[in-house]
Amino acid sequence: MTKNTKITEKHPVSDNFSKRIENIPAIIVSKIAKIDELKGQWISGARLSPQVLGRLKRSVLITSTGASTRIEGARMSDADIEKLMRGINIQKFTNRDRQEVKGYYELLENVFNSWKNLKLNESLIKHFHGELLKYAEKDQGHRGEYKKGENKVHMIDEAGQSTGILFDTSPAYLTPGQMRDLTEWTQKTLKENKYHSLLVIGNFLVEFLKIHPFSDGNGRLSRVLTNLLLLHAGYQYMPYISHEKLVEDNKPDYYIALRRSQKTIGSKEENIASWLDFFLDMVLKQSQMAVELLSKENIEKILSKKQLVIWQYIEKVKETSTGDIIENTKIGRPTVKQALEALLKLKRIERIGLGRSSRYKKI
Repeated sequence: MTKNTKITEKHPVSDNFSKRIENIPAIIVSKIAKIDELKGQWISGARLSPQVLGRLKRSVLITSTGASTRIEGARMSDADIEKLMRGINIQKFTNRDRQEVKGYYELLENVFNSWKNLKLNESLIKHFHGELLKYAEKDQGHRGEYKKGENKVHMIDEAGQSTGILFDTSPAYLTPGQMRDLTEWTQKTLKENKYHSLLVIGNFLVEFLKIHPFSDGNGRLSRVLTNLLLLHAGYQYMPYISHEKLVEDNKPDYYIALRRSQKTIGSKEENIASWLDFFLDMVLKQSQMAVELLSKENIEKILSKKQLVIWQYIEKVKETSTGDIIENTKIGRPTVKQALEALLKLKRIERIGLGRSSRYKKI
């Protein structure tokens, strides 16, 4: 008996995982290529100052926490979350939304700061679950433990109410074995580099959500794990562009993609292309936003302080002239002219007309 045969007998589901991400549609291959091209642009161009990165990370922690908890029915705005995280130092909260927000924020912050030391395994997943719910009073009895009873996945509307069951999940008695199979296969396959990491991560997420291994917090935990796995795969802009916000903004498509793929799991013709398509759309948009951010931040490094003031003024107005800029910024004509030439070269503005009547507008 060969080594491969033994593996198949011990973990027959692992073969299904591999089959799901083989022979994928050409459009998915194309999206992966675009994502990796943008990833390369980020790596080659990322020269942002620690101050800029710190500011971006703090902003994303607020945005991602708000988005991820609202997907599951919480109702706190980003502004509410910012106030909460700035002013609360105690460990007990009276409001469940606040309890969930505090847990998510701290866990995601730990991932952003320490991801290199956090390796995917069952112990880590259980630990993350405990940290996610550590302030949630109603979840004290099952933090960090797989579910003991059955659960279902509900679609949640903006009022935090269920609008129907999305799909059934794995029975509690099968959960430990299925989670073992999933984490072992994911670890092994990412290490072997046989399939693209985005496909492996996409499969992990759709299977994790199908299993729904915990009594509560599965959706939020899946998004924390998304950040961790993508960081390990080299997508290092995760702390600077919110993945969760993109999912929140596309929540109906999120539910549709999950439902279409989940319906096929366990059948003879498993097909997770709908989920992979959605997941990759989110990562592609995130990658595009990261590169755009890089371009925007590079302007801050290229221009002088006075030139930056000029650029910021141009951003606010529909159209302007040299005289208008001088009058509104109180900056001398030579500096204004230098700034305009620099912005023209950077293709951030365009000139309308010639000579003294020239006007400028943001592209």
